[in-house]
Amino acid sequence: MQFLFPGFLAALAVLSIPIVIHLFYFRRFKRVYFTNVRFLKEVKEETSNRQKLRNLLVLLMRCLAIAAMVLAFAQPFIPLSGGVKKGARAVSLFVDNSFSMNALSKEAPLLELAKQRAREIVSAFGVEDRFQILTNDFEGRDQRLVSKEDALSRIEEIRTSPASRDLSKVLVRQQQCLNLGKQENKLAYLVSDFQSNIADIANYRDTLIDVNLVPMRAVQERNVSVDSVWFESPVQILNQPCNLLVKISNRSDDDATDVRLSLRHDGQTKPVGSVSIPANGSRLDTVPFNILHAGWHEARIALTDYPVQFDDDYYLSFYVAERVNILAINGLQANKYLSNAFLGAQSAHLDNADARALDYSKFSDYQLIVLHELGVLSSGLVTELKKFAENGGNVLVFPSQSADLNAYNALLQQFGAGNLGAYESVPRQASQVNTEEFVFRDVFLNKSANLRLPTTQGNFKIAPSRGEQILTYRDGSAMVAKYPVGEGALYFSAAPLHEKVSDLVHNGEIFVPMLFKMAIAGTKGRQVAYTIGKDEVLEAKHRVSANSETIYKLRLSADGTRQAGQATENKQPTATEGEFIPEQRIIGSKVLLTPGTQVRDAGWYRLHLMGDSTLAAFAFNYDRKESDLHYKTAEQLAEGLPKNIKILAENAEANFGQVVDEQEKGIVLWRWCVIFALLFLALEVLFLRLWKV
Repeated sequence: MQFLFPGFLAALAVLSIPIVIHLFYFRRFKRVYFTNVRFLKEVKEETSNRQKLRNLLVLLMRCLAIAAMVLAFAQPFIPLSGGVKKGARAVSLFVDNSFSMNALSKEAPLLELAKQRAREIVSAFGVEDRFQILTNDFEGRDQRLVSKEDALSRIEEIRTSPASRDLSKVLVRQQQCLNLGKQENKLAYLVSDFQSNIADIANYRDTLIDVNLVPMRAVQERNVSVDSVWFESPVQILNQPCNLLVKISNRSDDDATDVRLSLRHDGQTKPVGSVSIPANGSRLDTVPFNILHAGWHEARIALTDYPVQFDDDYYLSFYVAERVNILAINGLQANKYLSNAFLGAQSAHLDNADARALDYSKFSDYQLIVLHELGVLSSGLVTELKKFAENGGNVLVFPSQSADLNAYNALLQQFGAGNLGAYESVPRQASQVNTEEFVFRDVFLNKSANLRLPTTQGNFKIAPSRGEQILTYRDGSAMVAKYPVGEGALYFSAAPLHEKVSDLVHNGEIFVPMLFKMAIAGTKGRQVAYTIGKDEVLEAKHRVSANSETIYKLRLSADGTRQAGQATENKQPTATEGEFIPEQRIIGSKVLLTPGTQVRDAGWYRLHLMGDSTLAAFAFNYDRKESDLHYKTAEQLAEGLPKNIKILAENAEANFGQVVDEQEKGIVLWRWCVIFALLFLALEVLFLRLWKV
């Protein structure tokens, strides 16, 4: 046994006071009245013996009470580890407030239990100690040491957050703050559920700071989450059905049956069926719906799951153009078959342009540019076509029979394609259609059917390269090849489009779907959703307002706040709270927006410049990192930990402050000393009051 303040033991000299009082006070003579001298000696002896015994017991109780009080001030303890560190302490306390802490323990949600643990830890230290209260938000105000009272107030403010941090990064953050303090004794506490995907504590190797892990254990919960949603087709066409692919995961060891899915679109919510997912497995499901109007669309896929609900919804937004625009750049004259291919399609429109009078600035208005039998390609046109493709457009080339090979090879080199050989007047028959590539995927109901494939009377030789063949001749050479670049691609035909050279224009089952799919594939794919907490960059078209206002604002849609309440305790954001100005950069015709940490709630965020008109809509979802409710056990946490990292008992439910005291001071005995001092004083009173002599 050791003493925290051994100097107080000198106060044991006070024990001499009750001894002196006993020796002098109880030796005084007392007058005794009696009636018969015969009984005097007998009464005197009996009374004297009883009085001596009582007085000795009273003296003993007084001495023991004083000794116990002195020992209480000296604060005895039984050390559990090394020597006890004296002086003020700097204590960093991390409270995990991620979504997984919404899971239930036996008594309450884990976050409430974690806050109670944090209060008990802070209360176990003295008023001269300084504290850091840290959460997953990594707020700037938390990167400093505060008083005990301020620390307790900060703990009360902690709410669930969408942020999630690896614990090794949390420890580095704690170390940075503790090093700012002047206190020699530095301690760190981590109160968390220690999910397997964040508990990388073994990566932290600093041994100068004592680290204590406080595990929070939840009742094992079932959790089913919507992990991701994407479109089957890269482009959505007006008045055409489209399919959403939904990935749903079951994060528990039990099968999930009859999980109901619903889709909210155009202000209406409708059920789309139910699915069953095996234990620790996932499933892809298809959600079909129709697009009935052009412009921006907001949709949400939702499932019913309890109690972990932050990952039950998945928000997405997408844009549907009124039509797909195609530009045909002609060498001599327009091709009537090209124009006729889009005549009956309300969702597509073709413009013809002369190669000698081009406006390059309007290229961005088109999704597909067709070069129709140009003899010579200028270097400026080649440069603009590459830029057009890199930004998401597609280029389809039908060379002229008398094409300048050097000019066309310059174009192919810009796209990383092979060289173009000389024109050969040899009849050839196409033998294979690549139905795995997007252009012909899902075009034919029966892929094994005998199709009438096009023939050519002459063609250029395309040297083999990294490109992908769309149509193939019988000898294995390419009739139409694809060369991706940036967000778009170059489609190159080995044969001219003239009907005397190729009968492709008369082959409607190949020619028409090929043009249409190349056009819609040329629309730059846009993210349908973003993840909160990641460094996302949003892109939109730059608009110039009437008063030259260029400050863009993002506003949380009122329909997108269903799930926001989890982070803000069911508080619906007002227009001011849901609106902010993101970091923005204007580059040409585009504006790049960086919301940073200003997005905290899942939902749809609409872009505004002036008034209430919506320029764009962006969907944000919570990170699914917290969806996996697998935790590390105490044994798994202990593997590979350095000596300065300890795991505190997770079952100390009565008073966790006592556990902290034992870790810092060993088994503390001063409380027992106070209890015994009171007990001895009570016994003294009983002896004096009840023992009559």
